[in-house]
Amino acid sequence: MTALTLSTSGAATLRADALVVGLAKGAKGPVVAPGAEAVDKAFDGKLATVLETLGASGAEGEVTKLPAPAGLKVPVVVAVGLGPVPAKDDAYDAEALRRAAGSAARALKGSKKAGFALPTESAEDAGAVAEGALLGAYAFTAYQGGENKLAPKGSKAGKDAKLPLGEVTLLGGKPRDKAFKAAAERAVAVTEEINRARDLINTPPNDLYPESFAAVATAAGKEHGIKVQVLDEKALVKGGYGGLLGVGQGSAHGPRLVKLSYTHPKAEKTLALVGKGITYDSGGISLKPAGHNETMKCDMSGAAAVFAAVVSASRLGLQVNVTGWLALAENMPSGNATRPGDVLHMYSGKTVEVLNTDAEGRLVLADALTRASEEKPDAIVDVATLTGAMVLALGNRTFGVMANDDAFRTSIHEIAEEVGEASWPMPLPADLRKGMDSPTADIANMGERMGGGLVAGLFLQEFVGEGIAWAHLDIAGPAFHEGAPYGYTPKGGTGSAVRTLVRLAERTAAGDLG
Repeated sequence: MTALTLSTSGAATLRADALVVGLAKGAKGPVVAPGAEAVDKAFDGKLATVLETLGASGAEGEVTKLPAPAGLKVPVVVAVGLGPVPAKDDAYDAEALRRAAGSAARALKGSKKAGFALPTESAEDAGAVAEGALLGAYAFTAYQGGENKLAPKGSKAGKDAKLPLGEVTLLGGKPRDKAFKAAAERAVAVTEEINRARDLINTPPNDLYPESFAAVATAAGKEHGIKVQVLDEKALVKGGYGGLLGVGQGSAHGPRLVKLSYTHPKAEKTLALVGKGITYDSGGISLKPAGHNETMKCDMSGAAAVFAAVVSASRLGLQVNVTGWLALAENMPSGNATRPGDVLHMYSGKTVEVLNTDAEGRLVLADALTRASEEKPDAIVDVATLTGAMVLALGNRTFGVMANDDAFRTSIHEIAEEVGEASWPMPLPADLRKGMDSPTADIANMGERMGGGLVAGLFLQEFVGEGIAWAHLDIAGPAFHEGAPYGYTPKGGTGSAVRTLVRLAERTAAGDLG
């Protein structure tokens, strides 16, 4: 993992491989951002002019490297774009700082140490820069060779691959200031868990399946004081978890339901988080077409997000009880797989006619939602890469938020925007429920094709306990990034929704959600 330090060193005296400064887009050309005054002085006050000559404009995500002058102790200066100069008296947006720091950290892959002299007027600014840098420095190297001890035996790939940036030194970070120190510690805890979630999402499905995922959760529970309970196939059969069993019965790897319980002795509220954990989704008998299977190791991103959020809550010592439910199964076709037309007897007692075995995520979530509801939490949030329809509606970078309570949905949306995760509130139209009527069972797992993401939300709502505030986050778009990296977002697993869930837990602990 990339290390983080707060430093009182000045930009002119820091010894490192590189020094990162901010460049904003002004009305008449690029403008050097606060924090880089000493660097600008070393360039005789002409840093912006030099950068403009090199083609820099200060646009968001833009990275420009140039040799450092004699007045600095570093060999390279890295200017990163922050976007437009804020209006007078306004601070730089936290998300702009995160993305700039992430872009710089990615550009410094292979470096041992870099100083970040970005605007850090407040502890919140410092936390944003730290988050962005630590997330941007992420790299998934477990299956590469060379010095990596996690590489499979005999692997020869990746010997020449550069390692991530080794250390982020935050200049202007005020290490003796309690607020700055707390912001840095929070950034380290949350980003380490986000990066662990990314690792899980990126792990190939021959190594990550329900049992091995459960083992990872169990080990983390022991490390962080979280109680972990794993229901294996026998326990699921005994308990009547027909959704999990129905989805998982076609695979050689049996399903699991994992419960993670973080409790605080002074907590007054309890949050239940439920994650879809399909470790590989072939579509089952309703097999996915060619070209749609290659990234289906990411179908457990919701469970990874829930896992990371619970561990983060424990590491931060939040004064709230947080229970995570990981609904884990592998959806495969075989002679024992659930068929379209089969009827499953769910944990809730309801029966579900399976019309499409590729609509499996809602089946495992239904059992977990019912089980979570039995404990009467103050609120339930489920997270899932649930529908392609949500990607069609909102694109690849925005997740949808549905809820049985408008105020709760609004709060989730506002929290997501606050932490820099794009989201959008979506409705649950009652008229779409009729499309799931079944002549055979209580409900079918498919309804109208149009509005399919909303139909899935309506299905889940059927399994939430009465009187419990519930929200559903469909992260099918942003959970796995197939394009070129940008900001602090890597190619592959992103850890989408973790920051939203952690901030929700923090708000609940503070009594801000009523």
